[in-house]
Amino acid sequence: MCGITGILDTRGHRDIDRAVLVRMNESQYHRGPDEGGLHVEAGLGLGHRRLSIIDLSTGQQPLYNEDGSVCVVFNGEIYNYQELIPELLALGHVFHTRSDTEVIVHAWEAWGAECVKRFRGMFAFALWDGHRETLFLARDRLGVKPLYYAFLPDGMFLFGSELKSLLAHGGLERAIDPLAVEEYFALGYVAEPRTIFRQARKLPPGHTLTLRRGQPSPEPSQYWDVRFTTDNDCSLAEACAQLDERLRESIRLRMISDVPLGAFLSGGVDSSAVVALMAGLSAEPVNTCSIAFDVPAFNESTFAQKVADSYRTNHHCDVVASDDFDLIDTLARLYDEPYADSSAIPTYRVCQLARRHVTVALSGDGGDETFGGYRRYRLHLMEERLRSAIPYGLRRRVFGFLGRLYPKADWAPRVFRAKTTFEGMGRNSVEAYFHSMSILRGPMRTALFSERFRREIDGYSAEDVFRFHAARADTDDPLALIQYLDLNTYLVGDINTKVDRASMAHSLEVREPLMDHELVEWMARLPSSLKVRGQEGKFLLKRAMEKRLPVDILYRPKMGFAVPLARWFRGPLRERVRQSVLGPRLAETGWFSPGYLRRLVDTHQSGAYDHSAALWTVLMFESFLRNVLDAPVEATASSGTPIPGTGQ
Repeated sequence: MCGITGILDTRGHRDIDRAVLVRMNESQYHRGPDEGGLHVEAGLGLGHRRLSIIDLSTGQQPLYNEDGSVCVVFNGEIYNYQELIPELLALGHVFHTRSDTEVIVHAWEAWGAECVKRFRGMFAFALWDGHRETLFLARDRLGVKPLYYAFLPDGMFLFGSELKSLLAHGGLERAIDPLAVEEYFALGYVAEPRTIFRQARKLPPGHTLTLRRGQPSPEPSQYWDVRFTTDNDCSLAEACAQLDERLRESIRLRMISDVPLGAFLSGGVDSSAVVALMAGLSAEPVNTCSIAFDVPAFNESTFAQKVADSYRTNHHCDVVASDDFDLIDTLARLYDEPYADSSAIPTYRVCQLARRHVTVALSGDGGDETFGGYRRYRLHLMEERLRSAIPYGLRRRVFGFLGRLYPKADWAPRVFRAKTTFEGMGRNSVEAYFHSMSILRGPMRTALFSERFRREIDGYSAEDVFRFHAARADTDDPLALIQYLDLNTYLVGDINTKVDRASMAHSLEVREPLMDHELVEWMARLPSSLKVRGQEGKFLLKRAMEKRLPVDILYRPKMGFAVPLARWFRGPLRERVRQSVLGPRLAETGWFSPGYLRRLVDTHQSGAYDHSAALWTVLMFESFLRNVLDAPVEATASSGTPIPGTGQ
């Protein structure tokens, strides 16, 4: 795993300031502490930080073709590179390394932009073809690896694995995009392709970007999308057998490594399945890592230990204190833009633990989206059955009224918390799912934002992100639709972002066998009844794993990777919340209602309501303003170097 960055003069051959390129590259030191490399020529500079995983002795980057006319900087892994090498050799290409990186330059020579369709893996790369004066950027199909870019007014084009490398250039305007703020407070992240800054963009998953010097700024081009046809009518037994085979293949490919390798083990279905299959593919005991919490309601460590004992893994477990909240500002600097998933804290800690024992870790990320595991899927399907039974016009009037009338009752038993259900019933499918996914729902955002800010966004709603993807889903299956939405929004913007930054902060490579694109495509062809059946999510995965995992691992209630925010904000973080949420930095933006912010704090700390998710979202935005937006270029450039006390 690595960090890449670069500068291209799109208008000519102006000199690239080598010191600026070095600063951009070193801002991502944490992504690749083993080696650093640069390529500089007239009008072009490429930078690379290397975390050595495969071909330790000769895999340095930038890496070139035979005559030096093609150059690549690459972040990620091409898992099927060993299959592609003989094909490229037969076409006359000469290899000088054993690395997957060299496959990219020769694949470009052989197949051009179509080369990305041949790659199976997680990747973000930038390739310069000197003969064609073309810069080609690509991102993997499911957005496991990030890639940011910006066109500057002077014709310079910047790119990097993290926003901090663009900020380190010094030429990127730090003007915040108000539409990104609306998305953040709805979703907890800024959705692709937008970033928090007006000038910068994320290259969307499954897209490429081709720049030719002297030509107009291009738009990204999509090379892959998943289609939920749900038309594979194989039997349950056949599906179980095929899934087992496909999982084994995906995991086998991701176990190729020249450095110590292991796995995260939470005790949930996904990570337990990965560990069980790894154990069957490994001649040595698998290294496993997990986090225990000192609060029983958040602790799954006994289940992780049970799986570790069953497969005799080399298991490592650290206890995270329930008051482990000293990472707030560290996370803000790490993510470069507002990010509000509080499970980033335990994710950071488990990556910190894993790096002490391995350099590569397999994870169970993507299992919920691929196999249908979220509880919200089952609730959405129940609501869909009700929605289909009542005409939309009647539902909108009756349930919309009940949703407005019914009080918010977070304190009450779940059976009495009907407000969200009423609100969902008054909407169409996409609106209802967006509503269920929102951290601050529509009325809360309206109350939170000042009149000035509402004028700035001019009626824009983050719901438009969901509408955009829903229009491309090409399915009328209720579960398939929301799985497609999650694959394009939550998985990329939340899960993959969280894991990439947390792992790279500790120079740890994380691989994701449950996000293998061939596995995802195969699952998308299966009927939804094999994913969610009645009240059971991940139906097929659990049935397929019954011969490998105990029943109480497979069929116990899902816990999640949560932290006790509500208690923190009423106890040890009480004053920190008041100072941040009600302090001067948020106030000076002019974007928020001071009265509403005070009500959020007061009603939460009095115990009347649980506003912990909303307060955490506000808290992390304030921390972003102080630690990223207000930071000088020099601080941004040095933020990639090891952080004292974090074990980097």
